[in-house]
Amino acid sequence: MTATCAHLADGEPPTARTPDGCEECLANGGYWLHLRLCLTCGHVGCCDSSPGKHATVHFSRTGHPVIQSFQPGEDWRWCYIDEQPV
Repeated sequence: MTATCAHLADGEPPTARTPDGCEECLANGGYWLHLRLCLTCGHVGCCDSSPGKHATVHFSRTGHPVIQSFQPGEDWRWCYIDEQPV
């Protein structure tokens, strides 16, 4: 069940900074399985099943709390702070 999250900002998601893939993987030649969009700044990072886990690394470095799936046809969101879907 999805709960209300105080960390979820209102409005449209930001524009993806690297719409072609994970920002760090594109820069260092890595690869990803699934992509996540930071709803604070538009960072695109790879999921925790990917070798780099760059979406979680981004949260650890910035504290930006909510990501959204950046996979076609998916729109679910996750809050790292509350550790729950939003």
